[in-house]
Parts: sequence; C-alpha cells; structure tokens
Amino acid sequence: MKRTTLYKALFLVLGIFFLGYMVHGMGLDVIGANIQKMGFWFIPVIGSWLVIYILNAFAFKAIIEEPQLPASDLPFGSVLRLTITGYVINYITPFVALGGEPYRILLLKPALGIRKASSSVLLYSLMHMFSHVLFWLASIVLIVAVVPLTPLMLMGCGIMLVVGVLLGLWFIRVYKRGLTVSTFRLLEKIPFVKKKAAAFFQEKREALYEIDEQIRILYAERKPRFYTSLALEFVARVVGCAEIYFTAQAIGLDMSITESLIVSSGSSLFANLIFFFPMQLGTREGGLALALQSIGMPAAAGLFIGIVVRIRELVWIFIGLLLLRKTKVTPPAVVVNQPMMNE
Repeated sequence: MKRTTLYKALFLVLGIFFLGYMVHGMGLDVIGANIQKMGFWFIPVIGSWLVIYILNAFAFKAIIEEPQLPASDLPFGSVLRLTITGYVINYITPFVALGGEPYRILLLKPALGIRKASSSVLLYSLMHMFSHVLFWLASIVLIVAVVPLTPLMLMGCGIMLVVGVLLGLWFIRVYKRGLTVSTFRLLEKIPFVKKKAAAFFQEKREALYEIDEQIRILYAERKPRFYTSLALEFVARVVGCAEIYFTAQAIGLDMSITESLIVSSGSSLFANLIFFFPMQLGTREGGLALALQSIGMPAAAGLFIGIVVRIRELVWIFIGLLLLRKTKVTPPAVVVNQPMMNE
C-alpha cells in the first residue's frame, strides 16, 4: 500500500510540474485568447473526451471482468477513474508514454492479485493499440476513396496499408500465443540485458506463462468480450475526430465529418511515428498541417487546431490530477477474501 501511495505521490508531483511547465510555455494569455476564439465550441471539445474515456473504461472493464471471478466485477466508477488517471500519467511521462501501465497494475493488484492485474492491463494496452491499427487501416481506405492522390501519396498509402496489415497479423499472433514469454526470450539474446532478463525469466517463469495464458484465453475462449472491447476502442477512435471537427467549425472551416476523420487519422499516424516526445511536442502540429493540406485546407489551421488540442490536454491533465489522489480500486465486499485472486 505504501508503494502505491508513493507512486501516486510521485506522479502527482510530476503532473503538477508538467502542467505548470506547459501552461508557462503556452502562456496564460495565449490559452485564454484561444479559448475565447473557440467560444461555445470549446465545451463539446472537452466533452468529447469524456465520451472517449467512458468508452475506454467500458472496454477495459470488459477485459477485466470474468464471470468465474466475482472479485473482477469492479465498480465502473473505479475503472473510469483508473482509465482517466492512467492516460493522464501517460501524457506526462517523458520520452515514452508508458507510466500509466505500472500505475494501473499497482492499483488493481490489491483487488485482483498481481497476475490478473498485470494480464488485464497488458491486454487492454494491446487492445488500445490494435484498435489504433484498425483505425489507420479503415482511414487509408477512406483516404483513397475521398482524397485526390498523387502517385507518391498513393504509394505512401500502399506502404502504410502493408505495414498496417502486418501489424494487425502480429497482434492476432500475440492474442493466440501470448507476449511476455516471447519478449523475455528475445531479451535473453540482447547484449547487456540478457543476463538480467534470463534471471528475471527464471524467477517469474510461472507468472509469465500464466499472463500469456490469460492473453490467449481472451481471444480463444472469451470472444464476445474480446470483440466488445475492440469495438468500443474503435468507436472511441472515431469519436476522437470530433474535437477536430468542432475546432474547424469554430474558425469557420467548411470541414465534413469524413474530412475530420481523415485529418484525425493522418495526424495521429504522423505523431505516433515519433512517439517518444513528451505530449508529442511539435509532431502533432506537423501532422495536422500535412493532413489539412491533403484535403485542400490551409495548413496554417493545423497550428490553431494543435493549440486547442494541447489546451484540451491541459484541462484533462488537471482533472486527472484531481482524481489521482482519490483513485482506489477495491473488489466487491462479498469476495474480498477470495483465495483464488490473491498472490
């Protein structure tokens, strides 16, 4: 429990620092001026992400919950708070946005046990990424059908399609065979880390095999929950285009829902290619400018949309930090002492 409290305190301090840094970097006058320019449209921009987080939480809960494990029937409010705060930690984690995953495991561990907590968080992270790949693949089809493409752009879409299909096949392979054991087998072949990886694997062999079995079971034996979670995550990706559509309306751009989908997917692809920048500094605006230009709209509008997106992130980081102190996950009272869930 002390470790969880310390972890939360660490990220609370880190979050306050990054929030202050980003607000100072943007300037209160710039933030205020852009919110004023957005007017009423800023409210649905913020609200659209509440819808996204609710969809994410339902997808996460679908993975966590197992009928034969009553303790896994966690209150939706707890899962929603854990979802939001986990993403907020990912926003503020420098270089690689992965801090939210160990945080979620630590908070789920008292209720579910370390193996179930670890497998649930890993499965949800895989689902979140898999839905992103499927969203890109659907977007490529949409781009080819709607956007006038030069031969070079068409070739780029072809390459993206091949990469997306390969990634999709890799995800299916992971769902069929697991991930943790094969990852440590690979690490055992890499200089400088192979000895530690081998020692860790030998120590945690049973737990790693069990986590892989949980991954396999979700795809092989819990298909309704697998597809429910995947569908919810995919819909959340589609809803994500709403903030671009609302922002475009605020500045008078004649953008359709279809075009906002193209801009959202194109900019996210570019930003995720350079995933190690904190809050994707500089990469998002470049992606937005390129995507807007591809549909015949002024690239300069990408700067304003990018600023609005960053202000939205600041708002949700602030909300997440308020939730961070109170976020706690406990199993239903009737099954707190279930032996099969304890480690």
